[in-house]
Amino acid sequence: MADKKAEQKAASKSKTKQKPKQADLFFTEQDGPDFSLESQAMARFGGLVAGVDEVGRGPLAGPVVTAAVILDPENIPAGLDDSKKLSEAKRTELFKLICTQAHVSVMSASPRQIDALNIRGATLWAMSMALKGLSVPPSYCLFDGRDVPPDSPVRGEPVIKGDGRSVSIAAASIVAKVVRDQMMTQIGLAFPGYGFDKHKGYGTKAHLDALDQLGPCLHHRASFRPISDRL
Repeated sequence: MADKKAEQKAASKSKTKQKPKQADLFFTEQDGPDFSLESQAMARFGGLVAGVDEVGRGPLAGPVVTAAVILDPENIPAGLDDSKKLSEAKRTELFKLICTQAHVSVMSASPRQIDALNIRGATLWAMSMALKGLSVPPSYCLFDGRDVPPDSPVRGEPVIKGDGRSVSIAAASIVAKVVRDQMMTQIGLAFPGYGFDKHKGYGTKAHLDALDQLGPCLHHRASFRPISDRL
């Protein structure tokens, strides 16, 4: 009798552990991004499908960068994934392949635009502008996150955790990441002392220590704390 109760208790605990996470309510977990969302959109709307992603919402300095990518369904680079899961060397390798095998457009919103529009508004503006910059117009777009830009030139849908679900969004995340890192390295050369080439504008201890010594520069986001506290 005691053994039966113990089994029932263990089974109850197992069910509790298997309770789905909130994210699971939106989509089924998968091992990595694939072309299924693109294929569904192509079947519904015809034409090409773009993926759009951003990098740089959280830093205290530098732009937020967005990229729009239309992959060739017959020539998708192997190894595409969320840029945060890839090494710098792998991102650089894939960046070159994406730029030679796909349609790519990049846009950035400056710290002043971020201060004027807020980070969400600036990001959505840059996403829309990246789409408008594509040399070939897509018929549909997959946007990473929860929002579709209100002025998007293309109909589309938001895809939560899209860089882990769609290869087009993953490609866009890689392009945006590589471009933004290059921009921050150049900013670091023009404004030495802050360490932009290392922390890329994020609020690391080294960055905060540099702010205490040097104060903010024109590439810092004045609307972000702790930058606003130092003005």
